[in-house]
Amino acid sequence: MTVTDELRHVVRSYLSGRPGTPWQAFAGELGVAGLAVPEEYGGAGGGPAEVAAVAEELGRALSPYPFLQTAVLAVEAVKAGGDEEAMARLLPVLAGGGRSATVALPGDGDLDLADGLLSGTVPYALAGDLVLVYAGGMLVEAEPTRRVRHRTMDESRPLEELTFDRVPARRAGDGSGWARVRDLAVAALAAEQTGGAARCLETATAYAKERHQFGRPIGSFQAVKHKLADLLLLVESARSAALGAAGAEKTEGVEGAELEEAAAIAGSYCSEAYLTAAGENIQIHGGIGVTLEHPAHRYFKRATSDAQLFGPPQAHRARLAARVLG
Repeated sequence: MTVTDELRHVVRSYLSGRPGTPWQAFAGELGVAGLAVPEEYGGAGGGPAEVAAVAEELGRALSPYPFLQTAVLAVEAVKAGGDEEAMARLLPVLAGGGRSATVALPGDGDLDLADGLLSGTVPYALAGDLVLVYAGGMLVEAEPTRRVRHRTMDESRPLEELTFDRVPARRAGDGSGWARVRDLAVAALAAEQTGGAARCLETATAYAKERHQFGRPIGSFQAVKHKLADLLLLVESARSAALGAAGAEKTEGVEGAELEEAAAIAGSYCSEAYLTAAGENIQIHGGIGVTLEHPAHRYFKRATSDAQLFGPPQAHRARLAARVLG
């Protein structure tokens, strides 16, 4: 068993045995918030592969933990910023799970940074205590003047509108590395999507074995068999795309393996695979699949919102085409 397999097993056991545990306890007890934090700042010194293993399990469990915005976006943004003072100040707090965080990437809002004061609005931001914003060519930490929680389709992934009215902005690093931060977040999200799609396949297969019609399990009918076989191929292909994105950083410079390209592939494929798997899960469950009592609708809602989080699949394909075709 590899290290990532062991990590995946520990996270799955924790999520199944202690549902509803606060983020601070989950992050602190398992150390997952600091997976990508260097050891000198209290982290585990891991990389995208370990992050992907945790993300896949969180997606499988449809967890509301702010892992993506805290342990991936915020941690990677601070690291990419390269500011020693900011890393010493922020990374230990994030690694210990003491605070959640969120990051507004360039283009996420209409922001203006002048004389150390930040103004503007980010219409949709992942919810987090600590707010980091790319503005004025740098990464800054700022406290919003106002937060408004959106009523979203997927309630397990809260979104907020953040308003800044000439609030003091504290430098947290250089802003030039934001594209890499985005791509690492896309890779982690792809792993989450793969976990959710795999869980949809598991529940659909189990139901097809136990649900009987005309004296036979519905899984014995050719049409259902074909659906499940197609879903298996889709999920395994999504897992390959997600693993490719998670491992791309280790083979930087190798043709076809650069992070930007691999993340665009994963962002496109895994989004659509999750949407398909969640939809087919509802179809195979039939009438019960569309009821609020069954969790199938929750996976479909997460798949729908995830497909827009860092841009829709079409945007990832456009980015990939521009890179590959010039």
